[in-house]
Amino acid sequence: MARFLIRRLIHALFVVVAISLVTFLLVRQAGGDPARLVLGAKAPRTAVVTLRHELGLDRPIHEQYVTWVKGLVTGDMGDSISNRPSSVSSLIGPRILPSALLIGYSLLIATVVGIPVGIYAAVRKNRLGDHVVRVVATMAFAMPAFWVGLLLLLLFSLQLTIFPLAGYGSGFIGHLESLTLPAIAVAFSVTPLVIRSVRASMLETLSADFVEAAEARGLARPRILYKHALRNSILPTITLLGVFIGALLSLTVVVENVFAIPGLGSLLVSSVQASDFPVIEGLAVLFGVVVVMVNLLTDVLYVAVDPRVRL
Repeated sequence: MARFLIRRLIHALFVVVAISLVTFLLVRQAGGDPARLVLGAKAPRTAVVTLRHELGLDRPIHEQYVTWVKGLVTGDMGDSISNRPSSVSSLIGPRILPSALLIGYSLLIATVVGIPVGIYAAVRKNRLGDHVVRVVATMAFAMPAFWVGLLLLLLFSLQLTIFPLAGYGSGFIGHLESLTLPAIAVAFSVTPLVIRSVRASMLETLSADFVEAAEARGLARPRILYKHALRNSILPTITLLGVFIGALLSLTVVVENVFAIPGLGSLLVSSVQASDFPVIEGLAVLFGVVVVMVNLLTDVLYVAVDPRVRL
């Protein structure tokens, strides 16, 4: 296990370096002069040249990249252009928790709803309940997250006034109330995948010999389903959630702007609109690190769920 983790960490390091390089080059080649954008179109050329020198934009591209990577290693992502003199770290730090809570809340809803429904559909294979679950799951997966969010706002915030219209709330309870509708909107795109994954895995597991042997010994049906069959069929779902974390990050970018949540997604959109490339680069690297670490955690969970993976 130690050798496995070391190999995966080295691989993750190379992936993060590649992400940083690609992000840096794409953002710098996206067009537009950040110094001109900050000072305005009518700013004198001398002021633009001075600001470019302060930002290090007049240096060779490879020197800019090396300086930026050194800053990342020490925790210094540079200063924001559109929010001077604030640093990139000071802008990103307070926004991590809202986005993390939103993603965690969405995954909780998706697993709590998706796993039991997937088991139900597998047990009721090719019956009315199974057909209804598959049709509803397909329809839910086809709904865009921002459209679902707007419908939820219209019904539960404007009509029924059960949940807040927008914002992040105050205190833990206030955060949960404000994040409930956004989490449901994000979960609409994740839950159908969980249902289909659990259903397909359960159907394969229920036809295995050890399930028939358990039934022959007279074990209760719920015990067979949840203790024996589910544990052996949950691995594909864990993989799915680990792979889908990148898509979850992109979904939160849209949903956070719909519900005015002060998270990383809304910061990314505002930074793109302002051509604030230091913030964009910092967020891209942060998202890449999160995806890589979640994939590593997924591999570790494999071993926890199925010890045979150690072989």
